[in-house]
Amino acid sequence: MTTPTTWFVTGASKGLGLELVRQLLAQGANVAATSRSADRLRAALADADADTTRLLPLAVDLADEADVQRAVTAAAERFGRLDVVVNNAGYGYLAAVEETTAQAVRDMLDVQVVGVWNVLRAALPVMREQRSGRVVNVSSVLGLVSLPGWALYCAGKFALEAMTEALAGEVAGHGIEVTLVEPGYFRTSFLSPDSLALPETTTDHYPQIRRMVADHRALQGSQLGDPARGAAEIIARASVAGAPLRQVLGSDSHAYATAKVDALRANLAAEADSAPRTDHPAA
Repeated sequence: MTTPTTWFVTGASKGLGLELVRQLLAQGANVAATSRSADRLRAALADADADTTRLLPLAVDLADEADVQRAVTAAAERFGRLDVVVNNAGYGYLAAVEETTAQAVRDMLDVQVVGVWNVLRAALPVMREQRSGRVVNVSSVLGLVSLPGWALYCAGKFALEAMTEALAGEVAGHGIEVTLVEPGYFRTSFLSPDSLALPETTTDHYPQIRRMVADHRALQGSQLGDPARGAAEIIARASVAGAPLRQVLGSDSHAYATAKVDALRANLAAEADSAPRTDHPAA
């Protein structure tokens, strides 16, 4: 008899996280799922008619290290192990840099960076003891490409990308693999008012940002990505040993990332002659 895999998923009450939980439960996996509201998570899964006998719903404040530790400990004690940890929690923020308050910066980084770090500090000792496991950090194509208006969200995702690259090298010797997921626009609630935050105060100096907000509001419901297919791809990749670090989801994400690589190559080529000018002269 095959032992069910155990997954720990943050941000599980909506979007890609909720779809992951639905599919994992349908496949017979054990799932510890976190949300700011366990009741909201239960309600979302009730609507989906999911079998919740293998579900451990957890209300967690990801910025609270002790709260995260309690959740991870509860999951490990309930299921006996942690096979896959998915850091998926997050939200959007669309504003000019000048309009972004210090509190907004702290709130975003608490979720996108501090929260992930808290989960990893709690989960990695369990995986190291097992000598196995996989960390899946859900970034975005906006962790590779930054656009006007998305500075704060991109700052969080760029930081997540950097931390994840370092993490992959650190844990490889412990039998732990790492996947960095970079989705494009998926047809979830990400662009709706409950997931896309806006500044409390705006200025008249950035009309292009206001147009971008309107355009993104209009895009809600017609995004290219299918969350069911995205979740299925994440689940499938989690069982592939030696897979590439990055998992790009969506043709839009692939196109944006490719354009960024091309622009970076052109920039580096333009700097090839001037970059060595700051080197010490050869002895």
